[in-house]
Amino acid sequence: MVAQLSLDERLWCLDGDLECWPGLFDMMQGGYHRHTFPAAVVERLGIPGIHFSDGPRGCVIGPKTCFPVSMARGASWDVDLERRIGEAIGAELRTVGATYYGGVCVNLLRHPGWGRAQEGYGEEPHLVGEMGHALATGAQQHVMACVKHFALNSMENARFTVDVRADDRALHEVYLPHFRRIVEGGVASVMSAYNSVNGTFCGDNHELLTDILRGEWGFDGFVTSDFIFGLRDAVASVQAGLDIEMPFRQQRAMVLADAIADGRLSVADVDASVTRTVATLLRFHAITSRTVDPDVSTMPTHRALAREAAAKSIVLLRNHDLLPLAAEGLRRVAVIGRLARVKNLGDKGSSDVVVTDVVTPLDGLHAALAHVEVVHSDRDTSIAQDADVAIVVVGHTHADEGEYIDAAGTAGLMGTMFPAMSDADRAAIAAQSARGAPPAATRPA
Repeated sequence: MVAQLSLDERLWCLDGDLECWPGLFDMMQGGYHRHTFPAAVVERLGIPGIHFSDGPRGCVIGPKTCFPVSMARGASWDVDLERRIGEAIGAELRTVGATYYGGVCVNLLRHPGWGRAQEGYGEEPHLVGEMGHALATGAQQHVMACVKHFALNSMENARFTVDVRADDRALHEVYLPHFRRIVEGGVASVMSAYNSVNGTFCGDNHELLTDILRGEWGFDGFVTSDFIFGLRDAVASVQAGLDIEMPFRQQRAMVLADAIADGRLSVADVDASVTRTVATLLRFHAITSRTVDPDVSTMPTHRALAREAAAKSIVLLRNHDLLPLAAEGLRRVAVIGRLARVKNLGDKGSSDVVVTDVVTPLDGLHAALAHVEVVHSDRDTSIAQDADVAIVVVGHTHADEGEYIDAAGTAGLMGTMFPAMSDADRAAIAAQSARGAPPAATRPA
């Protein structure tokens, strides 16, 4: 099949199908939560390509079921529950046309400034590996799953610049075992990380993407880059084993054709990447082409599953004959904390699930204790003085713990990593603004 592709079609399979500037404009206008991101679609030969969507607590193209964050689910230690959650998320992804799922986030929590802490399961490699494998296995009943971010990604505010140094023992005993568990468990794809490891950016890192991933572990799927800033050297990234630059036609579209012409890149390296992608698409075609009930996203069973996960995720630290509370014996309940009344369901990034019906802790207590006086204050603890019980709600929002984009750092990168904006780009942006639609792919003839 790859041999039947023209060179232009093969190069087309090495990055996202959307043009860079119209795609960026669409993403900034909320496109991440409105549609999938395609890559490697070759209609002439019926190659369906990949259609990407996130995320770790539910499909981000909504409205969809919002599950507890991965960090909470990790506290359940329940791999069967996580597999069922993966299967539910995978089914809901298919209702929006997604065939490629980017929600298996398994980086270890090593830095308090990592804005993806709630997207991971914890800091113990065995737990993280088992839970990530369960999520991927469940999701792959319906879609191809992607495990990310490979590797050693645990610092959000410097993720585009930090170089993480680790010796072989730390790599293989601490930072990579959970990835290996998921890879050997049959995950379809791996996403590289933004950061450098031992002096080389992950998207260009031959040791990670070829020597370890494919050579030591026998991985036979495809590798995608993290979005937009996921590689630094287009030619080196292909040679290192990164198969698809996501999500736009960006660095590779600017240089790869010339690199082949002047001998910096071989057609054999291009063919190797395209073959890995097409082989994986063929392997999963029976799954990704299967029809899914369009009403699956509103199934009561999925909401019940989310509630089950929330209950099993709760960790009771200490109980002095207080719980469970007898509702019939309560007269006044004090609820303290701003987050008691806040709809708090995502980090405004990869794990931000769109939902239509949210019950806050305060709403739930009012509904459950209709005969009880429930009083609330963001800060005033004195309301607890005359109460039978005080419930304190604390935690983080996306403002405290969420994805972070370093505007100054990315501005510097854009000058070298993005193609110049053309008149065609401006016309496409104007057209999609006028019709309120996502950008269209410009496929090779």
